[in-house]
Formats: sequence, C-alpha cells, structure tokens
Amino acid sequence: MKQPVENEKSNKNILRITYVVVCLFLLMIGYEGYFLTFQREDVINNPYNARLNSLSDRIVRGQIKSSDGVVLAETVTGENKTESRNYPYGSLYAHVVGYSSRGKTGLESYANYYLLTSHINLMEQVVNEFSGRKNPGDDVYTTLDHQIQQTASDALGDRKGAVVVMEPDTGRILAMVSKPGYDPNTINLDWNNLVENPEEAWLLNRATQGLYPPGSIFKLVTLLEYVRENPEGYRDFQFDCDGIYEEGEYKIQCFHQTVHGSQNLVQAFANSCNGAFASLGLFLDGEKTNQTAEDLLFNKEFFLPVAYNKSSFQIQDQENTWEILQTYIGQGKTQFTPMHGAMIGAAVANGGILMNPYLIERVDHAGGETIKRFTPTVYGSLMTAQEAALLSEMMRAVVTDGTGSALRNENYTVAGKTGSAEFETGKETHAWFVGFAPVEKPELVVSVIVEEGGSGGRTAGPVARAVFDVWFGRK
Repeated sequence: MKQPVENEKSNKNILRITYVVVCLFLLMIGYEGYFLTFQREDVINNPYNARLNSLSDRIVRGQIKSSDGVVLAETVTGENKTESRNYPYGSLYAHVVGYSSRGKTGLESYANYYLLTSHINLMEQVVNEFSGRKNPGDDVYTTLDHQIQQTASDALGDRKGAVVVMEPDTGRILAMVSKPGYDPNTINLDWNNLVENPEEAWLLNRATQGLYPPGSIFKLVTLLEYVRENPEGYRDFQFDCDGIYEEGEYKIQCFHQTVHGSQNLVQAFANSCNGAFASLGLFLDGEKTNQTAEDLLFNKEFFLPVAYNKSSFQIQDQENTWEILQTYIGQGKTQFTPMHGAMIGAAVANGGILMNPYLIERVDHAGGETIKRFTPTVYGSLMTAQEAALLSEMMRAVVTDGTGSALRNENYTVAGKTGSAEFETGKETHAWFVGFAPVEKPELVVSVIVEEGGSGGRTAGPVARAVFDVWFGRK
C-alpha cells in the first residue's frame, strides 16, 4: 500500500532535478548568447587573454587603412616566414594607429578583435588550415583622411603640439596628429630611449592625453555662463580696457598689455580681452560655473577609441579673488585636451549636439566584402540651439574683427577662438585655436595647440587655416 506514495515522491524528485537541469541549460545558452553578442570582443581584446597568441598563430593580422584606402599598418613576412608589423608612414600616424609590439596602443589595440578575425570563405579557411597556411585577418578602414593628416602634420612642422580634425555633424575623426612622435617600425630598438626621456614624452598622444591650461579657449565657458546668468542683459555689457585690469592687490594683463579701450561683450570676446573676462568672473556664481563646465565635458568620462585624459575644472574657493581672476580666463588649475577642444567646437557647430567621436568606418574581409559598418551616434546636448548660435556668432567675430584674422579669406567662412595659455614663468605661452568652417553649414572643426607657440592667432591659427584650405580646395 505504501509503494504508490513512494513512487509519487520519487517522480517529484526526478521532476525537480529535470527542472534544475533545464534551467541550468537555458542559463548556459543565455550566457553564451550574451557573451557572443556583448562581451566577445572585450574578452578577445583583453591583453591578459592567452587566446590572443593562439589567434595570431592561425591568422595573419589584418591591415589598417585610411578612409581613402591608404595602408597605414600591415603585416609583412620576412626570412624564415617571420612576421613583423610595417607602418609605411612611420611617425605620421604613430599615436593614433599605435603599435602592436611592447603591448598594443591606439587602433592596434582598439581594433585588435577585427584584425585577428578572418571572414574569408569558409571553404578557403578550411583549406588553409589543412595546408598549414594562416588565414588573412580582416582589414580595418579608419575615418582618417590621409591628405588631411599629412597637411595637419606639415603645418605643425617640427613644433611640439597636436591637431585634431573632425566632422561636427558625424563625429568622424579625419586627422589626429601629435608631436614629437616616434617610429613604430623601430619601437623595440628605440624603446629604452623613448621611456628613459620622459621630458620629451614621445609616446604621449598629445591630442587626447595632453593636458594643458586652455587659456582664452576657456572664455567660451565663461561667456556661456555669463549669458546663462544674464539672459536678458548680457548684450549691455561694457568694459574699458587699459591693458591691465586691477582688482585690489591683483593685476591681470591682456596679451602683451594690449589696450583694447571700450569693449562690449562681442568685442571683448573677439579681442580676447583678459581684463573683461576676469571682471566677469567676480560676478558669476561658482557652483553654476562648475555645472556649466561639466555640461561642456570637464571632469567627465566619455568614449574615445584611443587612450585619453579627462579635462579638469573646479572653482573651489569663491572668496579667493586671485583664483577667480585666473580661472575665468582659462589659467589657474584648469586642464584641457586638444580633443576636448574639438568636441566643444563640434557641439557649437552642430547646434549644441555632440556626436560621439569615432575612428573606424568599416571592417572588410581580405576579399573586399564589408563585414561591419560604423555609423554616427549621438552623445547628447551640451547646450541649447540658441546658445550654440550665439557662441557661433561670437566666434565668427573673432575671425572677422579680432584675434583670428589669419583665418579671414574669400573662399569660406570661419568661426573660432584663439588662446595664449601661460604655463611656466619665463617661458613662451602655448598657442591655441579651436574653430569650424563654413559658418553657414559647418563641415569641419579643427583644434590646434602649439606648445610654447606664443600667440594663438599668429601660430595656431595658420595651422588650422592650412587644413581648411586643403579641405575646401577639393570643392
């Protein structure tokens, strides 16, 4: 009489075990799907993943190319079938393309998964496997424009600094130059010298990792904050500049003590009047300025396909007059990267909307068929369309009537901001320019820093002009 009860209990236990096994199986399938969809590339790209070595044993690392098909990195086979990575343009693309020995940097790191994946015909892969031949890896086409990259590099010359060129409405990075550079073809031979001379910082990508005082480029932030706090009366601003602004025991000089005379807000911005903008700082709300700076990506993480440093800004003591005077003209403790300058310029040019910067356009297999395309994505709004229009108007005046005169021409219109940033007593200032063209429908934004270049208008501006000239010369 007890047997049916015992059988019933046994059946229930078997059913419970079956449920557990089925659930575990479904969880494994779900995780496998999640891994293949979301985590596979991250795991393969992880430098601690031992599978990377086995992949390179079976696949010839693919090529990295410019958007117009110029080979920037390739694998060549030497004697005894030894493979090495060749960079046809040496230092020209060193920081953005990177290197694949001594670890991996730049696009060699970011695109590692694609370069070590082969999508050629499956039958061809099988034949290669059985024949002991490696399969060719996929090729990565970047957004980089070879002519623009070369132009930016030539215009910067032998000076230390960086140039970033972007499309404001897409986020495509067309050029990323950093100097001084290094030759990735001889990275192993040169390694000790490169790392034992940190003052030269050859390996540093100044475009994305170089932190500099922004100087007068920061007046974009000060201007925006002033407009936000005085939406009805900002155009009534007046300031009399005699070349040196005094506030108690402190003095702020305009560049080379230039006397600007009577200035309204547009003129003060166009002429980059330090006295006018230092005086504004005394009447602005520090906490609100901190928020506006964060709106413009200071102290913020954002996505870039290469290593970068965050720009930093904070007003800590609203009662410290010297800190206030220095901070609102872009000096003090504020730190800023050329890439960040390009992103702010791009947001202004694009009606306040920032597109995520990106460097890979598509991935093709060795036979030329496209495997994956990358399309523009929106980061978000950094300012309203009305604010962007106002900043664009002010930046246009910099070129037509102010310090950006080097960008005046009859072929296209430019809006921009120059800067001369002090960084060490007794040394020449860093020269900055951030701007875009044409003003009516922006196609290109350029951010330039020339270390110890002096005047932004005289030194950085012509570098940007060279890039614009080549771009619009194609039309």
